[in-house]
Amino acid sequence: MIYEKNRPLPEELNNLSDELFAPTGSETASDEAFKTEPVGFYRDALNRLRKSKVSVASFWIIVVIILLALIVPEITGYSYTQQSVKGKNLPPKIPYLEKLGVCDGTQVLTNRKKSSLDDPKRFPEGSVVEILKEYDVNGVAVVDVRVDAYAYAGVPEGEYHWFGTDYLGRDLLTRLFRGARISLLIAFISVVTNVIIGVIYGSIAGYYGGKIDMFLTHFAEVLDGLPYIVVTILFMILFGSGMFSIILALTVTGWIGTARLTRAQFYRFKGREYVLAARTLGVPDRKLIFRHILPNTVGPLITRAMIAIPGAIFSESFLAYIGLGIKPPEPSIGTLLSVGQDVLLQYPTQTLFPAVLISVLMIAFNLFSNGLRDAMDPTRRGEDV
Repeated sequence: MIYEKNRPLPEELNNLSDELFAPTGSETASDEAFKTEPVGFYRDALNRLRKSKVSVASFWIIVVIILLALIVPEITGYSYTQQSVKGKNLPPKIPYLEKLGVCDGTQVLTNRKKSSLDDPKRFPEGSVVEILKEYDVNGVAVVDVRVDAYAYAGVPEGEYHWFGTDYLGRDLLTRLFRGARISLLIAFISVVTNVIIGVIYGSIAGYYGGKIDMFLTHFAEVLDGLPYIVVTILFMILFGSGMFSIILALTVTGWIGTARLTRAQFYRFKGREYVLAARTLGVPDRKLIFRHILPNTVGPLITRAMIAIPGAIFSESFLAYIGLGIKPPEPSIGTLLSVGQDVLLQYPTQTLFPAVLISVLMIAFNLFSNGLRDAMDPTRRGEDV
């Protein structure tokens, strides 16, 4: 039945009871209230990161190493430049562990005349621990003997070097963590500088696009093709070997990856509705870049920065290893490895401790970076690890 406009309804439609319009269900339809508090993106990422035991353990390992690098050189009682003529190439000696026969400051001397053991000038009293082997060479009694290296060198009693000493008698524990401090400082400064340059460069290229993007992208590709070692050597010639030259070498092309990531994120988000609406309202480009678009790239940038730190530590160690590192007597992990390789067969602990420290740092940073990358992946939001 069709009714014309303004025509009155029939009498039977005007007398309908209210019961005919009652809901059919027993309960009225309504939205359910949230039972938990809303969780933001970063809180959700932090919750997922906490559930990754490997990432949490790696984070605390990094924190412990950083604290040791800050504290240990100040409490050992030795300066990183302090030398000792008597205490050259001493083995590790640690209190309490020496009673267990571990890191007790002893070393083995081979092919020594047995008669020389009675000479107090060559073997001071208490320096001989035990005779390991006795044999005859051309009618001469020869022995292999284990000695207390500290008593044998004439080092005062009660002096301990937990990681031993180097060829100049400098305490390796002090120098190792002093070197870790320098290596971490170079890595953090270079990474922060690369992130700042890369974000500004990539933001401009990705936001404006067109000819500006083309020019900036090709310029970055030209820089990326420069030989890394050649650039480092040039900086060493201009500014001398030191921290400043190494940081410059690490930042000449280190920002390019960050710039490419930022540029890609800007191309992804600059066409979104909220950006177009802000532009329509007259928001200037500077605010559009840094307030509306750039926050969307924070997650990938943090992840990339964490991954770049172990790479910077390795690059600095490599430069120091080939002789392009920190100027002596300032130590770094790479410098200690370079010096230790010369006496690797005679005094392996001088290479062992720096190698272990840089390996632990690299592994911890990489594992933490992997966990951070997975935690900040927006496609995994709300998932349980």
